[in-house]
Amino acid sequence: MIEYVLLVDEEDNEIGIMEKLQAHQEAVLHRAISIFVFNDQHELLLQQRAAEKYHSPLQWTNTCCTHPRKDENVMEAAVRRLQEEMNMSCELIYQYRFIYKAVLADGLTEHELDHVFFGRSNVLPVPNAEEVAGWKYMSLENIEADIAVHPENYTEWFKLMLNRIKQIRDEHID
Repeated sequence: MIEYVLLVDEEDNEIGIMEKLQAHQEAVLHRAISIFVFNDQHELLLQQRAAEKYHSPLQWTNTCCTHPRKDENVMEAAVRRLQEEMNMSCELIYQYRFIYKAVLADGLTEHELDHVFFGRSNVLPVPNAEEVAGWKYMSLENIEADIAVHPENYTEWFKLMLNRIKQIRDEHID
């Protein structure tokens, strides 16, 4: 099945639609969402991307990510994707949005206007094996230390987001 992304301008106004792979090949700005689910110990639920992913396979990243579908708002996309990837649900709270551009392997580029959500849950996920190779809860401090030693094990967007996530986590998770 061909997947599409919503092309946006820097103010998040929709300006078109494009096949997802083409958008990543051409580095076109498109709308995305990222979810960060924390447990009661303030550990982040990480996922390891499935080996079959066309970019960033087997790298560790935030709980889940996606691209909203046509006529789907960012909250609906976040709720849908958390269920599809991790087979879980929790209350999601919108945090912020930002634009980033990260060059990936194989001539691909992520250029996204990303909407970020936080959630809280102690539920153990039952991930979709087509999307997720593994998962673990880990403190942001331990993640940061591991990234310093093994940056290649983490997605580019996750590394870009980590400092901001650390800054806002405590005021929104307690």
